[in-house]
Amino acid sequence: MSSIVSKSALAVATLFLVAPSANAEQFVLFDQTFTFTKEDADNSKPSKSHFYVKGDMLNPKRPKDWTAPVDYRNGTVHIRLEVIEKPAGDEPTTWSLCYIPNKGQKNGYGCTGTKVYKEKGVYEQDVSMKTFWQNDSIVWSEGIKQMDLVIKDNSGGGGHAHKRMDHEKFFPTKVRITMIQVAAGSKYDPTLVPSLTAKPD
Repeated sequence: MSSIVSKSALAVATLFLVAPSANAEQFVLFDQTFTFTKEDADNSKPSKSHFYVKGDMLNPKRPKDWTAPVDYRNGTVHIRLEVIEKPAGDEPTTWSLCYIPNKGQKNGYGCTGTKVYKEKGVYEQDVSMKTFWQNDSIVWSEGIKQMDLVIKDNSGGGGHAHKRMDHEKFFPTKVRITMIQVAAGSKYDPTLVPSLTAKPD
């Protein structure tokens, strides 16, 4: 999709210097800045309204096992959404953030999400890894291979923005989405992710 603009390789490399070690308390799963248009939403495959974070877009040093030696499965995820560009009109919007595992069970994946927003700005929250939708459908000891980001209205799980008759209220948009995994018993520390204060490309 030609309109998608990812962060520079240098910025990503700098960001991932906080990747996990045996004593780590948090790591950046991904940090992506991109523009998303109605055309992008209509043509994303295999599912519409999806932006796929995979391959080298994910932290290559993320743990294979999220349960040991550091327990991220029972920790929290710090979700940072920066809305850089958004159509006028204050239409409530959100992004579902879906973990796609190397090995699934039950329905095979689980999703958390950003806060609902109506205007440009930065929106942050901490979410328990044990409370979001279908979090137990992932075999966390086998790790995560991909993240699916889905733009929606605020009507619930099926409110994909591309289906709206007034889709111009959602597209085009430009966002920066960052997910930082925090170990059980630890708290998110923004000083360990200094690149979040950097201006997006």
